[in-house]
Order: sequence, then C-alpha cells, then structure tokens
Amino acid sequence: MCLTTNVTSECETASNSRSRQDRDNLIAISSRLRTGRALTLDVWSTFNAANFPPDCINLGQGYMNFSPPQWVKDAANDALMSVSANHYSHPRGRLRLRQAIKEFYDPTFHRSLDVDTEILVTSGANEGQYSVFAAFLEEGDEVIMFEPFFDQYLPGVTFNGGKPVFVPLHPPSGAKTHNSSEWKIDIAELRGAITEKTKMIILNTPHNPVGKVFSWDELNEIALVAEEYNLLVLSDEVYDCMVYDKKEHIRIANLPNMWDRTVTTLSAGKAFAATGWRVGWVIGPKALIDPTLAATTRIVFCTNSPLQEAVATGLEMASKHDFFENQLKEYEEKRNMFIETLDHIGVSYCLPEGSYFVMVDISRISMPDDYPFPATIQGRGRDFKACWFFAFEIGVSCIPVSEFYCEEHCAIGENYARFCFCKDIDTLRCAMDRLKKIANYLV
Repeated sequence: MCLTTNVTSECETASNSRSRQDRDNLIAISSRLRTGRALTLDVWSTFNAANFPPDCINLGQGYMNFSPPQWVKDAANDALMSVSANHYSHPRGRLRLRQAIKEFYDPTFHRSLDVDTEILVTSGANEGQYSVFAAFLEEGDEVIMFEPFFDQYLPGVTFNGGKPVFVPLHPPSGAKTHNSSEWKIDIAELRGAITEKTKMIILNTPHNPVGKVFSWDELNEIALVAEEYNLLVLSDEVYDCMVYDKKEHIRIANLPNMWDRTVTTLSAGKAFAATGWRVGWVIGPKALIDPTLAATTRIVFCTNSPLQEAVATGLEMASKHDFFENQLKEYEEKRNMFIETLDHIGVSYCLPEGSYFVMVDISRISMPDDYPFPATIQGRGRDFKACWFFAFEIGVSCIPVSEFYCEEHCAIGENYARFCFCKDIDTLRCAMDRLKKIANYLV
C-alpha cells in the first residue's frame, strides 16, 4: 500500500512538473527579444554592486555619487509644491524647459531653434533615441553602429526591426598609453558597410567608453557619406559639456547639409549630475522631430513634469553660477588625478578628451588559472575576468569593454576595462590607493 502511494505521488509530482513547464511556455515571446542581447544577462547586472564585497568602490557604472547643485534641487522642491508641475506636461515638453533649451543651445547650433517644432523633451536621452528608432526604422533597415557602442543602442535598434551593422573604431597598435583621438574610423570600412538597406548612422561624440571627441575632418567624412547615401544621423552628444584639454566639441548637425538629416540627443542627467531624473531632449528639424514626437507620445506620453521645471532652472541659471565652467574644471582635475595614479602604477591607458571614462589596458594583468570565477563569467572575454578579479582582489569595480562590441570584433575590447571618474574626490582618492595594488599583478 505504501509502495503504491509513493509511486502514485512520484508520478503526480512528475506530471505536475511537466504541466508547470508546459504552462510556463503558453505564450511565445517576441522574436525581437531573441536579438539585441535582450535575454542575456547584461553587463550591468553581472557587475552590480550587489554581487561584490560591501566595501567595493563602484567605478563601473557611470553615475555620480553626489547630488545635483543645490539651486537645481531647490527648483525641484519648488515645482513639487506647485499644482501644474505635478500633472501631465505637453508631450513636446514643458514650454519653459523648451525655451530654456533654445536659449542655451542656440549659440552652439548656430541657429534660432523653434521651441514648437525643433525641440522635444524626452524621458532621458535613451528614450529619445528609442523614439527615433521607432519613428524611422522599417523591418530590415540597417543601422551603422561604431564600436565600441553604448549597449542600449543595440536593443533599441533590433526592437524596432532594425539590423545593426558594426564598424569598429581602431585603436593604435601596441599596449601603450595613448590619446583617445588615436582611435580611428576607417572610412573605406564605413563605405563598405553600406548597402541599399542602410537607413541610419549612430554617432557618439564625446564617446563612451573611449572618450574620443570627433574632429571636424572625421565628422565631415561621415557627413559626406550620409549625404551621398541619404542616411539619417542620430548623434548622441550627452557628454557635450565634458570636453577637456581645450578641445572643441563639434556638432555634426552644423556641418554643410547635415541639419536636415540629423537628430541630436542630449541629457540633463549627465549635465546636472541627475541621472535618475530621466530628463533629456532631442534637437533637429521639424521633419525629423514630428515623427519622433509621434513615437514618444505613444511610448511615455510625457516626461516627469516637476523635474522638467528644475532642469529649466538649471539651464536658465547655469551662467550665473558659472556651473558648467566649474564642473568641467572639477572633472578635468579628477581625470588628471586618475591618470597620474595609472602612470605611477605603470599600466597603459587611453587618455579621454571627453566624457568621464578612462579605458585601462588590462592585457598585462596576470590572474591565477584556478581563480574562482562565477558561472556568469566563465566563457566570457578576458576583460570580464579581469574586472571581476579587480572587484574582489583590488576592491574597485569596473566594466569590461568587450561588452560594447559584436562577437566578431570583441577581441578589440578584451584588452580594456572601463573606469568612471564621476565620483566625489574622497571616493576617487580611496579608489586610487586601492588601484595601486594592480602593480602586483602586472607581467
């Protein structure tokens, strides 16, 4: 009797298990989730603070550990105390913010921007870019992406039916310290990547993670290609206020014939140390902004109202506080402190001319063959292992650069780890002290 009961129980358990598995797969997921790495464990989840020792210093994710300026936070509080700023905004963005964007950016776009047709407020630059993809990509349209690329571009393209085509930036040869300007696009490669299905080029300057600030000559080459093949250019310029060594940030939209085919995306999160506010904007001609508005209206309808008011105050008052001048000086000092430590260690790196990232050459790092890497790291590039090793043995986390490449080109990125220096000075000093231990693992 007991035997029969046990057998019956085991059969019921097996049947229930099969039934559960069957019911877990009742509804087929979209095929688009199987592209663009959407279902794979992303690098931000793998190299998350929750996976590391509690005292590990996070120089991996590119967010600040300090607040926006007080006068911007005060403006946010004032907006929360009002009535209108706690309700829906116009999908184009609050008029006050659009007017502030116009007045702030008119000089650098060399034109009088129209607040009703040429400026669109979005829920962060990322949503703005996604809306451009949604507005312009047809199934099978090809999108040129320069590598390394910000990882959100990939699913943004594939979710909207696009096909990414990768063209790598080439670093200088040899494991040596070099300038980010030495990472070059091969224009012949760019031209060779274009087909009758090519619709768009994604440009990122200042560049994440290289820190490259594209020169006029480089942008002009890209512009000539875009004009010749009638391509849309999505220009990600969220780090435009972080350009060092008196380099000039040039907007591709200002080049001959480029205004009519360029959408520029920008970010209050980067500009005002408010990455969690999710306020960005796109600038471009009416013919490109109107379709993007149609997409963003259906995706989010409108962006956070009170924080739009706060960002408007930020742009309106920035010159009074010399905010961007002082912020740039502070970031440049932090960058220089970081690279001085790398020079002291004797490790090579890419000196960034823009953004707040430094790519460190990890090709000379020696790690034990039997080091206990987790399953999520096994089978990944050498840079994944080095970054994990740093988090546990050095006490500083960073991001593997091969994640920003397609499989065909990922070997270029495996020699680098990305560190960010958008942290307060005390945190950076502590991190620099810890990083000196890297010298113990160099060969």
